[in-house]
Amino acid sequence: MSNPGAFSIAAMTRVVVSCLAVCLYAFPAAAQSHDDNYIFLLASGFLCDAGDSSNCPATAKATQGDSYEMSGAGTFEAQNKSVKAAGTFTHKSSNGNVLETGVWLAGELVSFDSYGAAPGALPRQGLAFGPARFGPKHLPMPSGPMPTGGLAVFRIRLLPISGPSKTAVLQVNCALGEVPRERSVEGIRLTLEKNGSEFSEEAGGRVMFLSVRHEVNAPTKTPRQEPASQETPSN
Repeated sequence: MSNPGAFSIAAMTRVVVSCLAVCLYAFPAAAQSHDDNYIFLLASGFLCDAGDSSNCPATAKATQGDSYEMSGAGTFEAQNKSVKAAGTFTHKSSNGNVLETGVWLAGELVSFDSYGAAPGALPRQGLAFGPARFGPKHLPMPSGPMPTGGLAVFRIRLLPISGPSKTAVLQVNCALGEVPRERSVEGIRLTLEKNGSEFSEEAGGRVMFLSVRHEVNAPTKTPRQEPASQETPSN
């Protein structure tokens, strides 16, 4: 007999991967008309080094010691506060036991405070997305994505494999650019809205915002047709 839990994990993972693929493939078209479009990576993609668990997943810890480990990716527009993002999460007790695991979906961009671009922090072309365990290996990128620091606040829904869903506020902080002193630690914070539980200690993990600005190409000029030369008939 098949394991219902294993089936649920596989199904939810496929949903997350499909969501991310749609987000990142569709994003270049949106970038053609706005200057405040962003891709963001949350402890995933090229931010994750093989064999180094300090970068991925990102971890938010409560004062009691339990924690949420999260990975994901998505896109958002700061001006109209639209967002498409998804990922996975694991809730652990203070002694490391897994309490619940599942996927999260972003429902709202509450705010975004940019710290400015950080030129030279990463190559601007040919970025690879998704570690082997999460997301597509390579996805097309708009031209000229620029690493940018900032603090994004999302309202998300946590969908555990078993049990009721929860709404939460997720803060994602990327410490690049002109970073305020109080936000110098990169990582995430999470607040559960129903009971007010706060996971306010950034306990590790890399995050990144990529600002995408559409580059307008000069129109291609059609070569002018030269009139055919008329040869003088020979006598």
